[in-house]
Amino acid sequence: MVYRTHNLGELRVKNIGEVVTLSGWVDTKRNVSTSLTFIDLRDREGKTQIVFNNELLSEKVLEEVQKLKSESVIRVVGEVKERSNKNPNIPTGEIEVFAKEIEILNACDTLPFQISGVDDNLSENMRLTYRYLDIRRSKMLNNLKMRHRMIMSIRNYMDKAGFLDVDTPVLTKSTPEGARDFLVPSRTNPGTFYALPQSPQLFKQLLMIGGVEKYFQIAKCFRDEDLRADRQPEFTQLDIEMSFVEKEDVMNEIEGLAKYVFKNVTGEEANYTFQRMPYAEAMDRFGSDKPDLRFGVELKDLSDIVKNSSFNAFSSTVQNGGLVKAVVAPNANEKFSRKVISEYEEYVKTYFGAKGLAYIKLTADGITSPIVKFLSEEEMKAIIEKTEAKTGDVIFIVADKKKVVASALGALRLKIGKDLELINKDDFKFLWVVDFPMFDYDEEEQRYKAEHHPFTSIKAEDLDKFLAGQTEDIRTNTYDLVLNGSEIGGGSIRIFNPQIQSMVFDRLGLSQKEAKAKFGFFLDAFKYGAPPHGGLAFGIDRWLMVMLKEESIRDVIPFPKTNKGQCLMTEAPNTVDDKQLEELFIKSTYEK
Repeated sequence: MVYRTHNLGELRVKNIGEVVTLSGWVDTKRNVSTSLTFIDLRDREGKTQIVFNNELLSEKVLEEVQKLKSESVIRVVGEVKERSNKNPNIPTGEIEVFAKEIEILNACDTLPFQISGVDDNLSENMRLTYRYLDIRRSKMLNNLKMRHRMIMSIRNYMDKAGFLDVDTPVLTKSTPEGARDFLVPSRTNPGTFYALPQSPQLFKQLLMIGGVEKYFQIAKCFRDEDLRADRQPEFTQLDIEMSFVEKEDVMNEIEGLAKYVFKNVTGEEANYTFQRMPYAEAMDRFGSDKPDLRFGVELKDLSDIVKNSSFNAFSSTVQNGGLVKAVVAPNANEKFSRKVISEYEEYVKTYFGAKGLAYIKLTADGITSPIVKFLSEEEMKAIIEKTEAKTGDVIFIVADKKKVVASALGALRLKIGKDLELINKDDFKFLWVVDFPMFDYDEEEQRYKAEHHPFTSIKAEDLDKFLAGQTEDIRTNTYDLVLNGSEIGGGSIRIFNPQIQSMVFDRLGLSQKEAKAKFGFFLDAFKYGAPPHGGLAFGIDRWLMVMLKEESIRDVIPFPKTNKGQCLMTEAPNTVDDKQLEELFIKSTYEK
């Protein structure tokens, strides 16, 4: 049996007069009269209008047509004719097919939701439960096509640039230094566990020691961490590593790749040199290491202005080593009622630990603010000058520890940008954020952690300070690629000197015994001639999400998990029987 001679986006005027065989899903069915029935037949490539002249059909064919439901799979044979009422919105809109035969290949039961058209009330949980139906919808199908186009663009570019595609293990050793590992018990080695890789980091560096020189891989990675709109427990990563390179070499190569992929997916050109911004500047101006440059609203430091203020909430914060910073919501006076401001205050307190949110409204009648009585006229004037606020603006101020101020105002800046519609959604802004700190002090654990990862090399200008024992303000040869406020890729030049690597582990609180236990195989490899090397990893899902202007990473992944890490379609994760656990020498201690 021939199921199709053409796909459903292929037929044109040149095919008029041909007898064709088509197969697909019934998108819509319309009985325009007692004698004519119209069906839009759909497959992956498009739609074609099928016409049934009921008066000319056999009784058997007519019976089949009358039984048809949306999303049934059918095969039709008919003649291509010119369409009288042409549809300029679809490529096949100038023709239609008059059917002579029809076969229902598979009937469709009652649908849980409508496939064709737009259903704004369709819940995400329903979409994920019936993901195989959701994929039939034009938006999701187009997203998967763009995903394919993106991955093919990557492979084509990397191949031409001389990179080798090398795969690395999925079952590996747990080396917890960052997110929590997913563990896999070993049946053949009782009491031991594999870990699913958070990234191929160690293996790609070992490939450089192995002489591969230019490596890439589109790899599955796994992190057992709390989820959000742009994060999944399993994700796809473009992993890249190069030997005998410095930071500029890697960044230039990656920038070329990013422009090539961006054009292939969006059809637009990013024909400019990507701006570069040091980490310290990004945090100071935007409160974020991934700033969205599509709008202004930058953070302004008021610490010097209020350090001796009679307003104790400000002055004591500065005297205790904290900061007082502000952002301005332009022309927001009328839009931001007291209720809205209270919601903003609750937002920064609940999610970012800020003690409070002060505000100053500049109205046509003067200044309105609960803190105006605590500030001198000179201080108020200086605050307005520093923030460059104008009549109609609202100034928001946070006084707290440096990290809290940055995270609270950085998030508030984004909220202001969205709420006031300051962001041009059709704009794309690439940015390199460079020179991240090597160490970040974790106050909860009372120890230093690696800001990127412990294999990141230290900038030459800061190496002497590090060797002399300094830990704070040590910068690294790092580079994150940001697009519209999302980090789509990050990397660094790596440490390839075993002595410096040991010193970094020491600063992270790892003894030589612990370092050997966790990374022994990796450290041993560096004894045998490791070349200078560096690389970068892209989050393919997140990068595609930004390019397609989607709000959730789940809309660009074929079968994603929910915010709780659940697959509603397969009901994973789920319980297993006791026999399976016994084979793995495991007993569950969980009680409902």
